[in-house]
Amino acid sequence: MTAAARTQAMLAARAKASHDKRQRALAAVRDLEAAGTPVTATAVATAAGVSTWLVYAEGVRDHLQAAQRRQADREPGPSTAAPPDRGQPVSHASLRTGMAVARDEIRRLRTEQDKLRPDRAELIARVASLQAASRQLAAERDARAAEANHAQRRIRELEDELTAARESLRRAIRQANR
Repeated sequence: MTAAARTQAMLAARAKASHDKRQRALAAVRDLEAAGTPVTATAVATAAGVSTWLVYAEGVRDHLQAAQRRQADREPGPSTAAPPDRGQPVSHASLRTGMAVARDEIRRLRTEQDKLRPDRAELIARVASLQAASRQLAAERDARAAEANHAQRRIRELEDELTAARESLRRAIRQANR
């Protein structure tokens, strides 16, 4: 598989994964709203198993805000609470919850990053292996080129000998015919 094909395959896989995550987030918005649970970015991210960053991304954020507006328009009942005004201060409990969610997300992302980061020694060994293979292939290529040059010279020599033999044979036949 060529590098371009691998790149295209990785891009296609990444696009599919992104599409799937967005669909899960949209489904979580619908499910939370249908259940009467307050639709918040954190609740959607947790229910969908995605990052809160994705919930705030264009396309998903619009659905989130629309669901929040619909919930705000309804009269608050025992299972739903009106969203706080932007002018009201945020509670300490809300801040602690947000910080805990952020810490969990950071911890998860760091773990994922560590899994994706290759070992330096492993990379050095791989580069050395590739360089050795490259040197070997270059030496083989040079040897094949030398063999080809030698073969071309030998072909020219044999063609010259064949031409001389034919000429000698012609002379001999002419002399025999006289």
